[in-house]
Amino acid sequence: MVLPSEPEFEQARNELATSIAPFLAKHPEYERAFEIVQIPERILQFRVVWEDDQGRPHVNRGYRVQFNSTLGPYKGGLRLHPSVNLSILKFLGFEQIFKNALTGINMGGAKGGSDFDPKGKSDNEIRRFCVSFMSELSRHIGADTDVPAGDIGTGGREIGFLFGAYKKLRNEWVGVLTGKGPTWGGSYTRPEATGYGLIYYCLEMIPYLNPGHVSGGISFSNPETKVLISGSGNVAQYAALKVIELGARVMSLSDSKGSLIACDEKGFTKADIEKIAALKLKQGVLDKVVREGLEWHAGKRPWTLVKQADIALPCATQNEVSEEEAQALVKAGEVDDKLKGIMQRCFATTLTVGSEYSLPAGKTANDGVLPSLVVGANIAGFKKVADAMKEQGDWW
Repeated sequence: MVLPSEPEFEQARNELATSIAPFLAKHPEYERAFEIVQIPERILQFRVVWEDDQGRPHVNRGYRVQFNSTLGPYKGGLRLHPSVNLSILKFLGFEQIFKNALTGINMGGAKGGSDFDPKGKSDNEIRRFCVSFMSELSRHIGADTDVPAGDIGTGGREIGFLFGAYKKLRNEWVGVLTGKGPTWGGSYTRPEATGYGLIYYCLEMIPYLNPGHVSGGISFSNPETKVLISGSGNVAQYAALKVIELGARVMSLSDSKGSLIACDEKGFTKADIEKIAALKLKQGVLDKVVREGLEWHAGKRPWTLVKQADIALPCATQNEVSEEEAQALVKAGEVDDKLKGIMQRCFATTLTVGSEYSLPAGKTANDGVLPSLVVGANIAGFKKVADAMKEQGDWW
């Protein structure tokens, strides 16, 4: 059978295969589990017809890839962006399985969205799209079935419209979407979770990469540490705020139109991030917040625009650092205690498993050699899901 080309998904699947190869070599019985886990349990594809402000009909493609529910209800965001297609959503949903497995929380993996572009649309047009989208999606989700979340193009406004539509269609008020407003069922730390979680993970990793961090080396508490961040959405904003809070300097943010670079050595301020957050709620472009000390570079990513940087945090989308940009980077040199604990446990797991499968025999992380955390994360996540699938009769 000839399958359609799905480059993004194939890339993710091949990367996982490479990562878990040492584990499969020791435990070949799990090869059958890998064959099975890479096929989604269910794929939903539907049309979304909505009306613009002039009364004209438009149609977009809607999707939900319910990839794996072995560990819990399907969990993963809804992306609204013109680039959305089935390959990208399968890629994101596939990785979501193993990412969620590492948290210790009972969640499966899924992803969904539409090729609808919220940019340039009025609030009423976005509301009408969300109502139409949810009129089909509501048949397939629920608090114990599938709990979508926000993603690119899906912020608090869109989640509100989607939840309102779900409530009317199903006549029930349940926790079916994450990212809701804090006064009507949302978490007070949900917006911060992804960005803060990234920094908490890095806090655990940096001592192994930089043993001198305690005495003034590269660390988020050193005001001389320069941090490059791509993106300007939810993840990037809160990662930047946490970096600033800890004391390091944020030197870049970006969006689909270009990059905003700090050129005065002071970096972005908390006030800058707050302006950007307000701008992005209106789907604005970063060039609107240029000030003295911040330069706009149209059509460019941030990685080659700063002469010296210590830490790079890609927070925008997939495949956003090329080999050339990575080489340039090498040359350039408390809100939620539960979240912090989750990320500490994630790191400990990836470190332990990575040490077992990616370091030379007899070597450990205590010898000053950092194992592959990607290998550790993928093997730990895969084994946890595969073991549960076997217990539930999905492979034998």
